[in-house]
Amino acid sequence: KMGCLFCMTGKQGFQGNLTAGQIVNQILSLPEAPLLTNAVYMGMGEPLDNLDEVLKSLEILTSEWGLGWSSQRITLSSVGLLPALQEFFVRSKVRFALSLHSPFDEERSSLMPVQNVHNLHEILSFLRTIQEEDARRITIEYICFDGINDTPRHARELVKILHGLKTRVNLIHFHPIPGTPLKGSNPQAMTNLQEALTAKGVPATIRRSRGEDILAACGLLSTLRR
Repeated sequence: KMGCLFCMTGKQGFQGNLTAGQIVNQILSLPEAPLLTNAVYMGMGEPLDNLDEVLKSLEILTSEWGLGWSSQRITLSSVGLLPALQEFFVRSKVRFALSLHSPFDEERSSLMPVQNVHNLHEILSFLRTIQEEDARRITIEYICFDGINDTPRHARELVKILHGLKTRVNLIHFHPIPGTPLKGSNPQAMTNLQEALTAKGVPATIRRSRGEDILAACGLLSTLRR
């Protein structure tokens, strides 16, 4: 539903929302479930577009009568839907990650059409306000595209728009998908971006990519046929 240019999952079209039980079962159905230490709501669908069921599932995961997980072990990633984001911070204590991907409005709109409705600067302004009274971790997710959003100009603008926000930037390798002209940044470009951000006081890490070999990495989850 969000129409992100770089997401193979989204190209399937909207099929429906999961219930809280179905969300929790994604964890409980794993043989390794008793050994899990962290969970992320990320990579397949927009959690804030299904807010009530997502919040119910978080309650099950974190309540003493449920699985009893610490809220600090769970992160929810979103493109930033307002006012659902505001409600999320009121009703949940889990960590938050914002899918940003470009600091420039027009460029972000071309990658993520949702920018036309939910403006990045309004979202960042809200997050700064929240951090005045809420100490939970906020992370910025930033997929790196070759020659598009990995330049020194982007580093400078990221430093500018993230000023005053206590955060860390996760630089993510783009996993190529069929039907898009986008290519992933080369490792040196990602390192240069990381160093440029860090030098200006914005902590940045290059996230290790997992699951690409089985089409299960971020943005790749999709059925191969219907």
